[in-house]
Amino acid sequence: MPDKPRKGTPLARRLWGGRFEGGPDRQAAAYGDSLAYDRRLYREDIAGSLAHAAMLAATGIISAREGRALGRGLKAVLAELDSGAFEFQPGDEDIHTAVERRLSEVAGPDVGGKLHTGRSRNDQVALDLRLFTRAQVVALAGAVGDLREALLLQARRHATDVMPAYTHLQRAQPSTIGHHLLAYVAMLERDFGRLRDAYARADVMPLGSGAATGSSLPLDRAHVARTLGFSAISQNSLDAVSDRDYVVEVEAACALVMVHLSRLGEEWVLWSTAEFGFVELPDDYSTGSSLMPQKKNPDVAELVRGRSGRVIGDLVAMLTALKGLPLAYNKDLQEDKEGFFDAVDTTLASLRIAAAMVQRSKFRLDRMAAAGSDPAMLATEVADHLVRLGVPFRSAHEVVGQAVREAARRGATLADLGLEDWQKLEPRFDAAGLEVLDARRALASRALPGSPGPVPVRRAIARATSALRRDRGWVASHEARGHPPTPGKAV
Repeated sequence: MPDKPRKGTPLARRLWGGRFEGGPDRQAAAYGDSLAYDRRLYREDIAGSLAHAAMLAATGIISAREGRALGRGLKAVLAELDSGAFEFQPGDEDIHTAVERRLSEVAGPDVGGKLHTGRSRNDQVALDLRLFTRAQVVALAGAVGDLREALLLQARRHATDVMPAYTHLQRAQPSTIGHHLLAYVAMLERDFGRLRDAYARADVMPLGSGAATGSSLPLDRAHVARTLGFSAISQNSLDAVSDRDYVVEVEAACALVMVHLSRLGEEWVLWSTAEFGFVELPDDYSTGSSLMPQKKNPDVAELVRGRSGRVIGDLVAMLTALKGLPLAYNKDLQEDKEGFFDAVDTTLASLRIAAAMVQRSKFRLDRMAAAGSDPAMLATEVADHLVRLGVPFRSAHEVVGQAVREAARRGATLADLGLEDWQKLEPRFDAAGLEVLDARRALASRALPGSPGPVPVRRAIARATSALRRDRGWVASHEARGHPPTPGKAV
């Protein structure tokens, strides 16, 4: 049976009630209200309102006395929200309604009613979300830096410790732990760059765009931008209220961060198995089994891997919501927040837990060195030696492949083959070729930039450390711009 009609919400509690004879159906109101999740934007909303009120007073649109009263009232509302004393009402459809309703109670309706002068919820919401985005990008960039630092710490400790490099999850060639960890540092450097770029797109002040076409009042948009520390002002009112590109960019950056963390988590899961035995996870970042007393499960790494799907889904949901929207604002854009909050919260938590896990993990150097010294992985070294003797690479590749097959037939390794065995396959093979079958010697020969040899690894660590120091400076400078702090949880 369909639901019976429900009594409407009193009009006095809605910002737009004058046009309507009755209040909205309660089910419709509950479906459209966003207070349950956008209340976490209260600090951004009040910061934007304080800047707007100060501008209205500075331009003479309202009196200085009214501007001061609005400022006092908004700060009183902020104190109530911060302390938890704020009482939300059934008609508070979103955080903007709740703040303005309480402001009118604190400062009086004649004063409180002037706050919305020259402003629409459309450009107000856009401002709040941009303020939130800037602060979150800085926090995410800082957490990316923390994980880079944890990886670099381990890379310095194990710059020359041998382990296998893999392709197709098969042992390929000797490498080092330091080189392997630096690969994740490189990924995270790109992640930082994407976040920094996304910040620039979010750092645009939209207030003054109104509902769609600005305002006829003499608003000073530059005044608000300066107060809130924005670098630019939006140049098209239709775009300003409907633009969520910056949300997509941050979600895309988060999705890639989570993909990288998922790859890291997958390797930690594999490396902590008895089959690999490369990593010993800290006890307090592992769990046991409710049935099997011997189990030590890498749950943290598995959760990081699993939660990547959520953040990827958040990005897809936002793109899907945007793809068919005509200009300018549409209610679909209310769907920008829940997924965005989830993406940044999940990514931030995952970065922090991954940094702690990496920093406190212990590498089983004996197991990694044994796997990294498998003579079969030195086949390319022998082929390169033959190339230095003048053998074409394709021929050298064929010769070494035949040697691998012969060693396997004997149940031996390449290191077990003698000079005569090699010379039967290629007469030019000499005794020096037998000496290349050593993992550390092979690594020492890797001197090209970006290689796992001791010299390039140490240089890469120094370069990555310098890049991290530079990027930490960016984070510190943007933290110092005084972004409104965002609560870690909803009120």
